[in-house]
Amino acid sequence: MSATVLIAGLWGVISVHSKRKKVIPTRFHRQRREVCFVPEKKNGEGYEAPVFVPWESLRVWIFETRGVTQYGVQQQYGMGIGYVLPGTDQWVKTEFMTPALPLALAEWEALRGYMEYEINSLDEIQSPLSIREKGDPPWEGAHTIRNAHRRLHRRRSNGEVGWFYTLGWYLYHLLTFWTLPGYLAELETWLLRRSGTKSLPPEMVEWSKPLSKEQWAKPSEELVRLSEEVRRIRQRDPQQSIEEVFAEAYRRQGVVV
Repeated sequence: MSATVLIAGLWGVISVHSKRKKVIPTRFHRQRREVCFVPEKKNGEGYEAPVFVPWESLRVWIFETRGVTQYGVQQQYGMGIGYVLPGTDQWVKTEFMTPALPLALAEWEALRGYMEYEINSLDEIQSPLSIREKGDPPWEGAHTIRNAHRRLHRRRSNGEVGWFYTLGWYLYHLLTFWTLPGYLAELETWLLRRSGTKSLPPEMVEWSKPLSKEQWAKPSEELVRLSEEVRRIRQRDPQQSIEEVFAEAYRRQGVVV
């Protein structure tokens, strides 16, 4: 029975990995201030030519879905980014789900901060509650399990958790083969990173190369004004929600959206 479960699990991992190998990611180039989409063909067999979108022309939306199942009403949240090709009704876009609405907004803020040079690494925006520590790779693996192990003992020493929680933690990780899931995640990441660049279109590879500082694109005057207004509002009231901050900045600058 265990062998059957193991084979089924490995088959599932291999199947998901083979699908991921074929996916061409959306890329962000902050030196060019552009985003590269590679639309999938309508018949689902292969991809169209890459589309390079000006950063300030990008459209972003947050969505919420609600449905009824046998377990009750369920809600899902997510974020989408895209662009309408000029002179057509064709959209190039990508959407993904998030556990909660604030996290969808946080995903956008991380992208925006990266493109505007406000964020340069994950360490700058890492939550103190995360099991990723400073200097760790940006993916989860055996190191995150070791971080969780050290954090467990630190919390146990500080009296934050009791012996029952500690015992449950060890039993759970014993049943999941300790750090083995982390090593499998690292193996899959290594395989994806090794094979991912091979599937990128030549135009995308050339576009992804860094530029000299003299060639870096500059933000528009309108964006510079709006960004300064946002910083002033945030400094005045740091607790104000980010949606209200941007809405007020638009109103003050007379921008209609």
